[in-house]
Amino acid sequence: MSKVIEGLYYSESHEYVKVEGEYGYVGITDFAQHELGNVVYVDMPDVDDDVTAGEDFGAVESVKAASDLISPVSGVVVEVNEALGDEPELINKDAFANWIIKVKLSDMSELDELMDAAAYTAFIESNK
Repeated sequence: MSKVIEGLYYSESHEYVKVEGEYGYVGITDFAQHELGNVVYVDMPDVDDDVTAGEDFGAVESVKAASDLISPVSGVVVEVNEALGDEPELINKDAFANWIIKVKLSDMSELDELMDAAAYTAFIESNK
């Protein structure tokens, strides 16, 4: 059973957003890292890059497959998780503790389009 954390926002493409003030920490969900298997590389944007909700901002590669990262929110990248450059497998250890990018959110209303923990749990259950 995949871990789903209350208080986060979830997308159908299995990214999450943890909101703190005007910032959002974006990563992939525990379900996504289980589906991918051992993560071997994370392709991340640069600081100051713009991300747009519904568009890709990078990729996660595993021994099984590569998967585009789809941003659940729009804004400007203010930080990337440098630790993943050296240790991409951190995502497998704890997907929620190891976010990929920190974004200064440009449109808080986009969060209304995302799922809460209960809706995301139902979503992954219905897609098994």
